Amino acid sequence: MTPMTSSSRSARPPLNRRLAEFGTTIFAEMSALAVRTGSINLGQGFPDTDGPEEVREAAVRALRDGRGNQYPPGPGVPELRTAVAAHQERRYGLTYDPDTEVLVTAGATEAIAAALLGLLEPGDEVVALEPYYDSYAACIAMAGGRRVPVTLRPGDGSFRLDLDELRDAVTDRTRLLLINTPHNPTGTVLTREELTAIAELAVERDLLVVTDEVYEHLVFDDAEHLPLATFPGMRERTVTIGSAGKSFSFTGWKVGWVTSTPALVSAVRSAKQFLTYVSSGPFQYAVAEALALPDAYFAAFRADMLAKRDLLAAGLAEAGFEVFRTAGTYFITTDIRPLGESDGFAFCRALPERAGVVAIPNAVFYDHREAGAPFVRFAFCKQTEVLREAAKRLKAAL
Repeated sequence: MTPMTSSSRSARPPLNRRLAEFGTTIFAEMSALAVRTGSINLGQGFPDTDGPEEVREAAVRALRDGRGNQYPPGPGVPELRTAVAAHQERRYGLTYDPDTEVLVTAGATEAIAAALLGLLEPGDEVVALEPYYDSYAACIAMAGGRRVPVTLRPGDGSFRLDLDELRDAVTDRTRLLLINTPHNPTGTVLTREELTAIAELAVERDLLVVTDEVYEHLVFDDAEHLPLATFPGMRERTVTIGSAGKSFSFTGWKVGWVTSTPALVSAVRSAKQFLTYVSSGPFQYAVAEALALPDAYFAAFRADMLAKRDLLAAGLAEAGFEVFRTAGTYFITTDIRPLGESDGFAFCRALPERAGVVAIPNAVFYDHREAGAPFVRFAFCKQTEVLREAAKRLKAAL
């Protein structure tokens, strides 16, 4: 047997093979392109204005009062865990014990990572709805799992789930379903019928479910957000993920949470404690106050985003895109084929120079890249005048 030499060791790539396929995120690439070209950035999904002033002041007050400036409790400050439990009960009738069934995380991204790292063994299969947020694939890989995509397909102006395809994707090796509703990037909100079928499948096959519901307060028209944990048999097998960043427009604070059974929360916490350990101390107190805001705040927030959705959707249609209906989130997916284009990556990389606008190619969210090739995502969580200017530029250029 030939011994390994120092030269053969140095020939091994620095990045481990589980992450080798991912590289730099598309968000970093396109945001850098926006800065370099001075373009309007409708790619990365963050608001360009802060959330409620009273919530920001609550964070300042916590800082000045010395609350959270040192390590907060590992599960999160009691005030926030209590507020999360109260929010789930008030809005959905779900009761959780703040001490054993709520875990505060460094944003929803850490919640996803900790859930997958804590619940998966190497070789476990994870069925996820494609296209999916890019961290899903990376976190499944880091946990040693195998992702099995079920593709949402366009039809009648929106993207829909094929329930037969979902059922066929589940095998004896499937450990959990990774569900996202309202869905990023397509804007789909799963219906009661679809969620009922998912719940029945999970119970029948004894599957865990991790459900990303960070856009729960951004549903439009006749859509309704229905937490999967409210369905029969799902409270005891569902890990639900929420986010303050998406609901209150403070994405930089990185405050998320998990609600589930004591056993599942303990499993997630076992992984989370070795990731960030704790984070966002003073902001946790502020988010606790934010979750107690009256219903009028959430209604106004939704109405503002609805108006922005309609403004950008109209502008994109006038520019020549096929525009898919956004029932939830603050993203619009478009088809570029009416513009004579078919490669979303090439289109998005050329768009800043061409029109002074940045968007994201949906193909980056697919394992089946060809299925997402002609689709491009725009974010509308921006100031109204910014959206008007972006629409004007796109129409003039395209």
